Amino acid sequence: MATITYREAVRQALREEMLRDQRVFLMGEDIGRYGGSYAVTKGLLEEFGEERVRDTPISETAIIGAGIGAAMMGLRPVVEIMTINFLLVALDQVINNAAKFYSMFGGQFSVPLVIRTVGGGRRLAATHSQNLEPLLAHIPGLKVVAPATPYDAKGLLKAAIRDGDPVVFIEHSLLYGVRGEVPEDDYVVPIGVSDVKRRGRDVTIVAHSRMTQEALIAAEKLAQQGIEAEVIDLRTLRPLDMGPVLDSVMRTNRVVVAGEDWRSFGIGAEVAARIQEEAFDYLDAPVLRVNQKEAPLPYAANLEQLALPNHDDIVDACLQVLNIRIGGTAAAR
Repeated sequence: MATITYREAVRQALREEMLRDQRVFLMGEDIGRYGGSYAVTKGLLEEFGEERVRDTPISETAIIGAGIGAAMMGLRPVVEIMTINFLLVALDQVINNAAKFYSMFGGQFSVPLVIRTVGGGRRLAATHSQNLEPLLAHIPGLKVVAPATPYDAKGLLKAAIRDGDPVVFIEHSLLYGVRGEVPEDDYVVPIGVSDVKRRGRDVTIVAHSRMTQEALIAAEKLAQQGIEAEVIDLRTLRPLDMGPVLDSVMRTNRVVVAGEDWRSFGIGAEVAARIQEEAFDYLDAPVLRVNQKEAPLPYAANLEQLALPNHDDIVDACLQVLNIRIGGTAAAR
């Protein structure tokens, strides 16, 4: 099994699906001759030509609208929106068209569209560093995927391209250099299935996207103190698979939910609410959330670091829920 980067895993998924299905084509700003802002589509124009790798004008609304039309006519478009922040100008197309057409037309039309976009970011300031996945996961009719590893990125993107519904596929910008083992054979990771990334008995950490990597680092630090944390990667935010989370909560009785989005009305709020609804009697402590500070992200590097969550914040939250369990006695660090 080859060890490749997250970026290469996404590129492999696109290439393999384009080879498998002639209906699959790519569309977006600078994805052809430039190879994409994060070099994900580099080389695909030369291999597949301008009919299937299309550079577009700078108009996210036009890109999404053209993608919806192509999908409704039987093609399998994969459109790239340079960052999730730029998706804001095309939300009417996403929410009122892509997400709703299947229901509004009684199932006569489907929109098998994949919107690839990039979340997070560093030193890009308040309007270009956002994690807006809760906004998209709120919309019925959309599927929202946010993989954390190269293996999941490749398998989930292939599944998204083969799916009959519109899928927003979010790639965190800091994950592109992450390396991991990826099979060379064809495989898919099913949409809507959470994954246990590390087994543990003392506390459950639920995360998605980049924060899954931070959760795994936190789990290693906790293990050095004799605390075994179970790490669950949601992978898909809508539909949300709570099965592995609830199974874990029933064994550990303590939960920390980590995300880079803002805390209020975020993914962690949804996960905590469902745990409260379905596993309240198993909880020995309140569910804690670790999130970005609730402010527009500063440009200054020192302030940005203070605003963003990391593995140390997760460790602190885990120790806090464990302290409550043992009656307020301070946990050793």
